[in-house]
Amino acid sequence: MTVVDVTPTPTRSSSSSDDVAAPLLPTSQGDKDAYDEFNGASFSGAVFNLATTIIGAGIMALPATMKILGLVLGITMIVVMAFLTDASIEFLLRFSKIKRSRSYGGLMGDSFGYPGKILLQVAILVNNIGVLIVYMIIIGDVLAGKSEDGIHHYGVLEGWFGHHWWNARFAVLLITTLCVFAPLACFKRIDSLRYTSALSVALAVIFLVITAGISIMKLISGGVAMPRLLPDFSDLTSFGNLFTVVPVLVTAFICHYNVHSIQNELDDPEQIRPVVRSALMLCSSVYIMTSIFGFLLFGDDTLDDVLANFDTDLGIPFGSFLNDAVRVSYALHLMLVFPIVFYPLRINIDGLLFPSAPSLSTSNVRFGCLTAGLISVIFLGANFIPSIWDAFQFTGATAAVCLGFIFPASIILKDRHSRATGRDTTLAIFMIVLAVLSNAIAIYSDAYALFKKNAPRQ
Repeated sequence: MTVVDVTPTPTRSSSSSDDVAAPLLPTSQGDKDAYDEFNGASFSGAVFNLATTIIGAGIMALPATMKILGLVLGITMIVVMAFLTDASIEFLLRFSKIKRSRSYGGLMGDSFGYPGKILLQVAILVNNIGVLIVYMIIIGDVLAGKSEDGIHHYGVLEGWFGHHWWNARFAVLLITTLCVFAPLACFKRIDSLRYTSALSVALAVIFLVITAGISIMKLISGGVAMPRLLPDFSDLTSFGNLFTVVPVLVTAFICHYNVHSIQNELDDPEQIRPVVRSALMLCSSVYIMTSIFGFLLFGDDTLDDVLANFDTDLGIPFGSFLNDAVRVSYALHLMLVFPIVFYPLRINIDGLLFPSAPSLSTSNVRFGCLTAGLISVIFLGANFIPSIWDAFQFTGATAAVCLGFIFPASIILKDRHSRATGRDTTLAIFMIVLAVLSNAIAIYSDAYALFKKNAPRQ
């Protein structure tokens, strides 16, 4: 969801306030004529764009949540998070309509004034830059490999062709940035990404199909054990670990910052509720099946990032080929997710740096500079910040929880127009309590684990 208002109405004034309200839509006559050729986004294109926003790197962490929660509670939590996500987005859309706000930021500004709008922009900045850097790191790890604790894990390209300058990590990320990220980031309408989004979802499904096929093969041959159905309650630490998965599940469903942008481009904006529910049903199905088959395949050996499990011998025919297929399909998936997450990031940075500037679509120089600058920051972060994973264990999870739960619930509790029902208030309080409690426990657990990891050995 964008911070500055975006409206699909093709007729606009050229005032500053209107330009700020619609950063990527045309205001000049030439741009307006081009815009009139756009008859609105299709339902299917909107579903794929929203589903791609949701399915990112979080899918790889879900099998590990099954290891903590067990299959029964784990699947239940995925369904609960999907319903809570739907409820929080419904809050945003309903109150946006009441308050005539056309963006997440406009709604936050209406409820909490300028500081609320800035807070949202900063949260999106932290969340999306962190997510995109992590995406680029994963792509580099998969294609070019990495060295950790003196052990070198070969990348796919290195395994296929041997070590060359062009498949080294820096070169792979540079080529990917110039040939994939930069061109896709240059689209000014999110609907222009509908085909790449559809392909991205298809690649996630390919990963699911391969994982399911391997699991079924090993299940038939007796190569997998019965997965644990319930969580471990043996001690207080095990019980506390149950809360650490909540930020992972919340992050896996974050899409709030793109909902208004997608709604504003729909041919019929009233379709946004069916779009949201269709995307959530699609993603929940993919998440549940991935969690089941991933945990079934690797059991208690499931790593925090299940992709790392596909760097080992699967013990089946063509195991090496299937390993590479899973890793390459996932790397390609992340490449196509990148522009969808980048789109709201650019709009919010523009809102922070140029709050009174005309529409971003009227200034190719500003649009190009922001795009090039942000991609450069993300590229440098992925290459030269060694502790980026540790940093975004804290900031990324916290910002995502704020965007998904705390901010929508706070808008309901503020209720400036006295339109919230008793059910809305109860659900909002539950969201905030769950978000704050789980995040506090997760941050404590991550900090404790980081302290133990870096503590000097006796």
